Amino acid sequence: MKASVLSIYRFSRAQVEELDKNRQWSRALDGSDYLPGMVGLNNIQKTEFVNVTIQSLMRVTPLRNFFLIPENYQHCKSPLVHRFGELTRKIWHARNFKGQVSPHEFLQAVMKASKKRFRIGQQSDPVEFMSWLLNTLHMDLRPSKDASSIIHQCFQGELEVVKEYQGNENKETSRMPFLMLGLDLPPPPLFKDVMEKNIIPQVALFDLLKKFDGETVTEVVRPKLARMRYRVTRSPPYLMFHMVRFKKNNFFKEKNPTLVNFPVKDMELRDYIPSLPTAPEGEKVCSKYNLIANIVHDGKPEDGYFRVFVQRKSQELWYEMQDLHVAETLSQMVELSEAYMQIYEQQEK
Repeated sequence: MKASVLSIYRFSRAQVEELDKNRQWSRALDGSDYLPGMVGLNNIQKTEFVNVTIQSLMRVTPLRNFFLIPENYQHCKSPLVHRFGELTRKIWHARNFKGQVSPHEFLQAVMKASKKRFRIGQQSDPVEFMSWLLNTLHMDLRPSKDASSIIHQCFQGELEVVKEYQGNENKETSRMPFLMLGLDLPPPPLFKDVMEKNIIPQVALFDLLKKFDGETVTEVVRPKLARMRYRVTRSPPYLMFHMVRFKKNNFFKEKNPTLVNFPVKDMELRDYIPSLPTAPEGEKVCSKYNLIANIVHDGKPEDGYFRVFVQRKSQELWYEMQDLHVAETLSQMVELSEAYMQIYEQQEK
């Protein structure tokens, strides 16, 4: 039965190429109307951290297109890979049974593959889940240990790291790959007068990205005290940022409420990171990026909730999504949110 049901969710390569041009609503077999690719996901029990992650990744065109065609990963034996592919096809299909999709089978595969680190009934962090999911999909997809995958082709960039230890004049320089860049928010003011209580601190993305300009020093204490300098030496087609909002200590979890001012369109990365290498002669590489997904956190650190703003490319419209709730919104609303994790897409060369 399952095989016959899944055979309904098939895409030809020509259909995949046309997806981002489609402006048509679809009618599900239960009579509800929906936009393919913009369908709500059931919250099975504290699983919104999975839903916002999935909705964000569905905007990454090469990743989505890869998983829409099962022949691309038929060699792979990983249930997680195949359940992720099934979910992708259900979200984007124009002939669904309902105008919403249940990620239940994908969640079962997640629980098994993560040894219940991520599970139904327990809220988790979408940044931790995104990191785990991308790394696991990469390892499952690659045909050999040193081979690349669609995950690395989309998200992997490279950093140059210069490390100086206290009392040691020698510098250690190394190169390391990254899938996501962590951005440190400035600490909010500790003491506020009556006037300041209603003022939410703000910071520009421009200032946060100085951490990766190769000159700004970041002090770390583990494994031992060191001064670090980071420089982006290769930027990926899809750039993922994580705003470090939460801090845990032995007693409680704190949330930094600082708002980040960021561009939705035409972010020129070279303005933020002047040391970004230029493209080899004869190659045209664009260093401008557009935002395509923005995961936000609302409420208190322990009992708040996650939602996501995503862009629908066919009309350049923004949608707010939280589990089954899907609604068109203004790009200005995206900019006013407490951004937690973002995906930027490199403009075409």
